[in-house]
Amino acid sequence: MHLSELLNYDDIVIQCHDNPDADALASGYALKYFFEQKGKNARFIYRGRNPIRKSNLMIMLATLHVPVTYEPEFDEVPELLITCDCQYGQRNVTKTEAKNIAVIDHHQATVDVPHMCEIRSNVGSCATVIWDMMRFEGVEAGENKELATALYYGLYTDTNRLSEVSHPLDRDMLDNLMINRSIITEMSNSNISLEELKITGKAILDFDYHERERYLIIHSEPCDPNILGVISDFVMETSEVDVCLAYYIATNEIKFSVRSCTKEVHANELAEFLARGIGGGGGHLYKAGGTIRPELIQDHPSSILEERLAEYYAMYEVMYAKDTTLDTSGMPLYTKMEQRLGTVKLADVYPVGTPVEIRTLEGDINITITDDTYLMIGIEGEIYPISGRKLENSYTFTGFKFSRTFEYEPSIRNVTTGDTEDVMPYAKTVISPPGTAHIHAKPLDHAVKLFTAWDDEKYYSGNIGDYIAVRDDDPHDIYIIKGRLFDKLYRRVG
Repeated sequence: MHLSELLNYDDIVIQCHDNPDADALASGYALKYFFEQKGKNARFIYRGRNPIRKSNLMIMLATLHVPVTYEPEFDEVPELLITCDCQYGQRNVTKTEAKNIAVIDHHQATVDVPHMCEIRSNVGSCATVIWDMMRFEGVEAGENKELATALYYGLYTDTNRLSEVSHPLDRDMLDNLMINRSIITEMSNSNISLEELKITGKAILDFDYHERERYLIIHSEPCDPNILGVISDFVMETSEVDVCLAYYIATNEIKFSVRSCTKEVHANELAEFLARGIGGGGGHLYKAGGTIRPELIQDHPSSILEERLAEYYAMYEVMYAKDTTLDTSGMPLYTKMEQRLGTVKLADVYPVGTPVEIRTLEGDINITITDDTYLMIGIEGEIYPISGRKLENSYTFTGFKFSRTFEYEPSIRNVTTGDTEDVMPYAKTVISPPGTAHIHAKPLDHAVKLFTAWDDEKYYSGNIGDYIAVRDDDPHDIYIIKGRLFDKLYRRVG
């Protein structure tokens, strides 16, 4: 759905969920601003039993002039109702009758949604979704500093002070918003009430510690999700704890926070595993979190989290390639098939010497451009830097434009100026000749965390069905190839 589709209506009401948080308020604020820029006078409301009372949100309403009204009794039937940061029919939003319904959200769909909907459950906030939808229509939210600050704070709070940001679109929004930093600081320092301070203390006193794996579990009372981050961060100061899982169980959701200070456990991977199939999780290597939907589970949430955490620790073998030699006698020999990939000479995008941040779904890569720096673009949009020498030795230049559509097209940000350039317009097609590399490979029958010979700080995960491979000419050049890609990249020799 595009926002322009909603301009066919005149009587428009925007409604966020009951007991709104910062993301819900920022999302409705942005939608109202969009309609105003298009000559429409939309109204922004919230309902439910309780008006906003949290101190940080009261500051947000007052200092950023969020144009929302509390309407516990709303008897009108608007021509169009848009629910933001929630879905029409969910238990956390009071039902408002309307002739037409639209939904914009970043949570997984849990009810039947109308045909006018935009749900992106892989991004960190609804504010991000609406910011991107506005940008598509040519309306820049960043031109209004109060709105920009609200959008930033919406993502900030929904991702536990940005520690759970994982999608590049979230990072794009953060880079593009000019905000009032002092207001963010003021709201952030008004986030915990005395009652929540008591919740924090009680939760920390009642913990479940697993000595062998060095992880700790804390069950808190329902609270602001940021409190879970406060609890987790405090626990990670303990010398005997490598990983902390803090969570609470509420009527409409189970929120959890994950922290890790060991390179053998990536917090974002663990968060995704805990919520797989029953919610969503993600974040950074050392700080992450997620949400579990009660309607998607049958067992008690505490049992599920504890069982999954134990399963995660039991399922992986940790391997260090530099200290490992694989027995290749039972591993067939494969060679690369011809592939048409993309490449970009980065000096064509920014001058030599420019420090840049390359943004992808897998994360950000920071390098300084040289005349010999190129970017490779894989078959799924994955990218990685490569030297011109290695590129020429392994690929053939065609001179033709490289054009494919990916979920998120890679971009490059000039760290000095903050300017961002899409790289696809600069991409040229290269061909990897068949038979240029030989590997021994076999499917994994158990999960593996592999620290490669060139990076012993960050592991690559391989799950059952993925392949573990080693170059024929280097016994320590061991790596993981995703099962869905293997048959597209390699063919068996002999």
